[in-house]
Amino acid sequence: MSHQVDQEKWDRGAAKLDDVYQGVVPVVPQGFMDFADIMTEDCFGAVWTRDALDVRDRRLVVMGVIAAIGGPATWKIQCLSGLKRGDFDEHEVREVLIQATPYVGYPRAAEFVGVTEEAIAEYKADLAAEKNEKKGDDA
Repeated sequence: MSHQVDQEKWDRGAAKLDDVYQGVVPVVPQGFMDFADIMTEDCFGAVWTRDALDVRDRRLVVMGVIAAIGGPATWKIQCLSGLKRGDFDEHEVREVLIQATPYVGYPRAAEFVGVTEEAIAEYKADLAAEKNEKKGDDA
């Protein structure tokens, strides 16, 4: 059974998903799969677009939940997207993990140390590449 898309919510959600993830997670084309359509409408079109919290605050909540339930790959996506969007710098993203550690436990938090550093390294590499491209354009 195919999901009936609420076009306005889907469009709003797709724009918010793109803003939140800065291209790290692409928007799945509408109609490709019901799961993606529902996630785009509900999670991003209805929840992430609410005014009570900004994107940074919402991302920090999500990161706390991810730290608690597990999901290093999803943690990395949040770190990289947050860095690219300017929600936090590399020191702050490490501090989020330090803050979560006593609550989620050291063994669980240890799963996120490596992917945090990978996200920071990818972000720095992207910045360096952009800087080199800009230098090439100016030459």
